[in-house]
Amino acid sequence: MKKKTTRILLFVSVFLLLIVALSPVYIRQAILHGHANIDDYKIFANRRVANAKPIPWEHDSLYNTMKLNAPQQALFDTFGTTAFVVIHDRKIRFEAYWDGSSDTTHSNSFSASKSILSILIGCLLDEGKIKSVEQPVTDYLEDFKNTNGFTLRIKHLLTMSSGIEWEEGYSSLFSETTKAYYGKHLAEQVLGLKVTSEPGKVFNYQSCNSQLLGLIIEKASGKTLSDYASEKLWQPLGAEYPAYWSLDRKDGTEKAYCCFNSTARDFARIGQLVLDSGQVNQRQIVPKAYLAKATTPATWLKDEKGDSCYYYGYQFWMLTHKEHKVVYARGILGQYIFIIPSMNAVVVRLGTDRSKEYMKHAPKDAYSYLDVAFDILENK
Repeated sequence: MKKKTTRILLFVSVFLLLIVALSPVYIRQAILHGHANIDDYKIFANRRVANAKPIPWEHDSLYNTMKLNAPQQALFDTFGTTAFVVIHDRKIRFEAYWDGSSDTTHSNSFSASKSILSILIGCLLDEGKIKSVEQPVTDYLEDFKNTNGFTLRIKHLLTMSSGIEWEEGYSSLFSETTKAYYGKHLAEQVLGLKVTSEPGKVFNYQSCNSQLLGLIIEKASGKTLSDYASEKLWQPLGAEYPAYWSLDRKDGTEKAYCCFNSTARDFARIGQLVLDSGQVNQRQIVPKAYLAKATTPATWLKDEKGDSCYYYGYQFWMLTHKEHKVVYARGILGQYIFIIPSMNAVVVRLGTDRSKEYMKHAPKDAYSYLDVAFDILENK
């Protein structure tokens, strides 16, 4: 009996190994590396987003005077927080780091990078390299042919209402998202997708929309996505460190929808730019009118439940908490860049997990981090 069991186990093991060996490369990579991590840039090829002359943040006069209480610390511990930074009046009011991280540690932003794409679209509009968000996608991506007679516009990609067929699955080995994350032919993958329903009608969160925006930015700018981000954002913002945008392969295509890697302090500069309506040192680098639209909910859309899309604009999320209207970027492992205009504040939270429960289309932990930030900002 024991020998029979051993033979069965050996057969099953060989069978499974054979399946893995014959699987596409992206599936083998997904099995090898497992769940996505905040330091995955170390396993991918990357393109450098160069900074120029650093402009260090100043410390607020109340810098780190407030100490976290036990429930607040428990919140950060529960979801594997690695960084929490609060900016007030363009100065650091509070910062803390955990699990070996510091103000120099690079972390993946995951889907928070989508908001960076939106800002870069605004830069292209300012330069006249994109005439309008109403332009058809095919003006820039001639190889995107499967529109089924519909006109797919840049605005539809920005508002996640493209009508494209795409499985936004994070746990399946065989989903389009897994293939995009671990595959080596990202441009070909998204250019081969199909529009299957009328664009501009239904909000449906899909990373393919953001990836197509990344390709449009490359085409319109004539530069790699990383080089354009360096020129238009990272250098003017005075980033202290280069960022790294992960690629699908060496010298390949940026994973535009997910994988911009930077430090907590430098992520805060993205929030500060939005808070300042696109202006840096009295220089307008993103049109104010565009950012106003980007951070206004696309309420003309209905989501899949038939509710008005009151929580998403042009690749930015929105929520209201304790009467404060908040615009934010967010990533799947609890990457948040919160912009709080009523308090002239920006908050960055980085970490390895987030709540699985939602309240009004936002993960519940987002409200908890805002509560901590409110306490810090109201502490005198």
